[in-house]
Amino acid sequence: MHEAASGDGQPGELRRRLGLSDAVVIGLGSMVGAGIFAALGPAARAAGSALLPGLGVAALVAYCNATSSARLAARFPASGGTYVYGRARLGEFWGFLAGWGFVVGKTASCAAMALTVGAYVWPGREHAVAVAAVLVLTAVNYAGVQKSVLLTRLIVTVVLAVLASVVIAVAVSVGTSSGPAWSDRLALGDGATPGGVLEAAGLLFFAFAGYARIATLGEEVRDPQRTIPRAVPLALGIALAVYAAVSVAVLAALGPKGLAEATAPLADAARAAGAEWLVPVTRAGAAVAALGSLLALILGVSRTTLAMARDRNLPHGLSAVHPRFRVPHRAELAVGAVVAVAAATVDLREAIGFSSFTVLAYYAVTNASAWTLTPAEGRPPRIVPAAGLAGCALLAFALPTASVVAGSAVLGAGALFYGVRGRTQHRAA
Repeated sequence: MHEAASGDGQPGELRRRLGLSDAVVIGLGSMVGAGIFAALGPAARAAGSALLPGLGVAALVAYCNATSSARLAARFPASGGTYVYGRARLGEFWGFLAGWGFVVGKTASCAAMALTVGAYVWPGREHAVAVAAVLVLTAVNYAGVQKSVLLTRLIVTVVLAVLASVVIAVAVSVGTSSGPAWSDRLALGDGATPGGVLEAAGLLFFAFAGYARIATLGEEVRDPQRTIPRAVPLALGIALAVYAAVSVAVLAALGPKGLAEATAPLADAARAAGAEWLVPVTRAGAAVAALGSLLALILGVSRTTLAMARDRNLPHGLSAVHPRFRVPHRAELAVGAVVAVAAATVDLREAIGFSSFTVLAYYAVTNASAWTLTPAEGRPPRIVPAAGLAGCALLAFALPTASVVAGSAVLGAGALFYGVRGRTQHRAA
């Protein structure tokens, strides 16, 4: 895959209209979203009192992946992310496998986020609300990425305000309480194990993976060689600071056992802090956060679908770009339709592990691709892609067995499809 042209407005190309702040907001909209509301409980069940070390491991792997992604995105500023990088640096098969895993895994994540919206907005009618959310956000993306950025900016602002309110409420409660009980809740207990830490890190990685949205939008970013390498670590750093503050607050309020049993951890933390008024606000914030994640996920999956369709690894008709809105409108509609059907018929709120496995496989290809860069091409220090590749493999296979089996089956099906398609094309030629 050759590097994308830098011009704007050419037929079949997307318009470069996103600046640094826009790119950072898109990354934050993907990371500081429903993951922090949904992933803390499962991670606490895996790691217990070692939740914070698990968060640190997830952040370290995410940093390596983000650095490799940023260097590659600056070199190959085209839609598609690791699908493009893998094809260019490792060969067509590895690029295809990364793209396949991303599209399937993130489509499941889209449905899970849509159902999260429904569960918070209208319990008992979550499927209907989920489908409505998918249709509305697909229409927003169809009208142009700039409108998506504006909506994402609003969502990020609301979510950060809700998270800050919970942290402040817990801090005030801790500051006025007597005794060191809160510090005991943050200390490592006897039940903490390395395996639990790694499983928690794999689950928490689900919440960090949003920085990929910046890379997959490479064809729509102004001056991508400078903007993307700055936007990715900046968005990741902000997200890590937010996650750390929220994790400490929730652990201090609920303790490891209480957090592991919580279905709505942040709402429960607000209640434990005596801020009952904040509970409905937190639930509303969770719904808004899930909407933000869903918006960015649909955006990223459709761009990878566009790139794969251009290379005929998916139906070529999906590569069409709308002549007015300059967005991949057929890919947008196709992704929206698949997600709507999934949200209407399947409960995917337990799909965090499955999504994490496929996305970790995606970033393993990212790091392997970054390893092949030369210093003149902006290669990061060798330790970064090496640690990222090893970390992705370690976290992927530390996930629950069901997630590993399902994710491996999806990647195996993709490899089989690639082989059959290649033989068919060879015979046709």
